[in-house]
Amino acid sequence: MWKSLAFALFFALSPAAFAAPSTAEMTAWLKIVDDRQENNGDYQSSFFLEQKEAGKSDLVYQGEIHRRDADDKLVILFTKPTAEAGKGYLRIDNNLFFYDPTVGKWERRTERERIGGTSSQRQDFDQSRLHVEFDPAYVAEEKLGQYAVHHMKLTAKPAVDVAYPIVEVWVDKSTNNVLKRQDFALSGKLMRTTYYPKWEKAISATKKAEVYYPKEIRIYDEVIKGNQTTVVISDVKLSAQEDATFTKAWLEARSR
Repeated sequence: MWKSLAFALFFALSPAAFAAPSTAEMTAWLKIVDDRQENNGDYQSSFFLEQKEAGKSDLVYQGEIHRRDADDKLVILFTKPTAEAGKGYLRIDNNLFFYDPTVGKWERRTERERIGGTSSQRQDFDQSRLHVEFDPAYVAEEKLGQYAVHHMKLTAKPAVDVAYPIVEVWVDKSTNNVLKRQDFALSGKLMRTTYYPKWEKAISATKKAEVYYPKEIRIYDEVIKGNQTTVVISDVKLSAQEDATFTKAWLEARSR
């Protein structure tokens, strides 16, 4: 009995039992996360965006998202309320541009741009590129509510333009969907916490597989406490779109 107990204790305390996954394994996990969301073609959806700020009335926006994953192109167009209708963003050639029809002018914006002045950013509407933009390190295998998750710390690769250089993600072990994300400044200061409580899927004819997307995103501003943004995605279509959709001329025309 003592021999069996000693063997069990040795196995439980063995370094191999606590061995963290390799960088290659974690990169493979992140690639799965990215691949599940990538369409390899075009993507279109509607979005509802609600911004809550302490001491202010809630703001509600509606709009459209157009994506071409093969070329890393993205369009975010606001359609409501009337005061915001026609404003939009275009990501092309790794550059993010903002268009305001009231002045008829395009301006280049950074990855830290607050979309529509809310707590959301370009990355919340775009395809996932975690394995391309970050190097992973393992934190722990944890429980997030009822879910078993891989908790990883990601550091931006050199010369990659991202909103935040340090990111922590909690990935559901059973589905490979991100359930929680925290974004940090280079100093280590926590800037945002994001939860993904609902995921849905659509069938992609281009990819000949399922494509997953966050149905709901809840973003909490950790700098200005009390500020939070909720994004709800609907009407997802994975059919091909016109090439002109991903141009400044198209967005300007929609803004008239």
